[in-house]
Amino acid sequence: MSQEFDERKDFLKETFRRFERMIQTNEKSFFELDVYEKALEHYLNKEDLIKAFKVCEIGLEEYPYSLTLMHGKANLLANRNDFDAAIEILERASLFHPGDTDTLLTQATIFNLMGEYESAVSILRELLNSSADLDEVFYQLGQAYQNWEKYEEAIEFYKKSVAINLNNEPALYELAHCLDLVGKLETHLDYYQELVDRDPFSYLAWYNLGIAFSKLEKYEDAVHAYEYATLIKEDFASAYFNLGNSYMNMQAFDLAVPNYLKVIEAEGPQPETYCCLGTCYEKLGKLENAIDYYRKAVKLDEQWDDGWFGLGICMGEMGRWYEAVGFIRRAINVSELNPDYWLALAEMEFKLGNMASSLEAFEKSVEIEPSNPEVWLKWSYALFEQGNHGRALELIQAAIDDMPDEADLYYRAAAYLIQTGEYREALLHLEIALTLDYDAHIQLYEFFPDLEKQKALFRIIEQYKTK
Repeated sequence: MSQEFDERKDFLKETFRRFERMIQTNEKSFFELDVYEKALEHYLNKEDLIKAFKVCEIGLEEYPYSLTLMHGKANLLANRNDFDAAIEILERASLFHPGDTDTLLTQATIFNLMGEYESAVSILRELLNSSADLDEVFYQLGQAYQNWEKYEEAIEFYKKSVAINLNNEPALYELAHCLDLVGKLETHLDYYQELVDRDPFSYLAWYNLGIAFSKLEKYEDAVHAYEYATLIKEDFASAYFNLGNSYMNMQAFDLAVPNYLKVIEAEGPQPETYCCLGTCYEKLGKLENAIDYYRKAVKLDEQWDDGWFGLGICMGEMGRWYEAVGFIRRAINVSELNPDYWLALAEMEFKLGNMASSLEAFEKSVEIEPSNPEVWLKWSYALFEQGNHGRALELIQAAIDDMPDEADLYYRAAAYLIQTGEYREALLHLEIALTLDYDAHIQLYEFFPDLEKQKALFRIIEQYKTK
């Protein structure tokens, strides 16, 4: 048996070599249909879409009725957004193989991608009367309605898919997403509990109960659900990853670390996992460990901007400002429209005394995300520190005009006005700030370390409290 297997393996290797030569030289060779089908599968697995397409083209010249090759070519054309050509091939496939379920499903999928949702739904509803894979048809209907933004209908069909096949992971995931979008996730917790009761040994049921709790920010409940999922399936990387995320959201960073390590153990190194570990160690104050994992992330993928950003933040926390700026700029080169990166760069450049670069970065961050009060506060502070009090006040007032409900902006305006001796205006802003968020007044004391000024402020604030 082993010898027969080895011979078959050697035969396939030699066949692939001949096939590669044919592609490179355009010389004609004859191959059995199963060779083309295996070659298509091989190149798709390698994500070599150009050669996969070539396989379909050459194979269909010799075997024009092959469903596998027609489906393969249609999907590859759709991947290139050449939808009309893909539909044309599938219509030809329907003529040669009328009623073929896979052809109709592929047609529906492509209509869905084209945004022709009515056509997709029409095909899928017809399949409900003939398909043996009803859970897949229900799932595809859910996809069509979800993309159509008809979420209630999508929810209905995802539920039908799950009722047939509790292990339909995409259906379970999209169901939770749609319920979250329409604000019905909390009212469906009983539904997820029923899935667990239906099959207590279904790791996917526990996992999706965890997802529901996570989306509702009930992280302790999510932790319990994910832990059950990992008890049932010990190498369940996604559950370990979400466990780590839940502990991170609970700020239990020391508990998150071993779960992210389990993810690496189960699925190998990934830049995202390395960055999560870097964040954990950063929050735990173990900056050398954090740097090590961020470096591993960018070594795996130089375009992983979170890794560069993490390195920049760690360097900044260590006071290594020049290195910090370099790493933050690497992150910006990858993701130019991330306002957090520009804000971090602005702060780093400010620390180095590069005011022109700092102010330029602040401005860029505000341009991308004008509704973030933190940027306005830090930008104005940089100007105020440089003695440009008028411009600092202008910025804060502009932010107040756009975000009149942000108490921190009024507190900052009051602080600047007190510093410049404009007490009447300062009191007006202070009163509004106290109305919006009384407890946030503590920040004023940090802004005025002088004890006498703190006492004066305390008397004003206490008078307002009694009112």
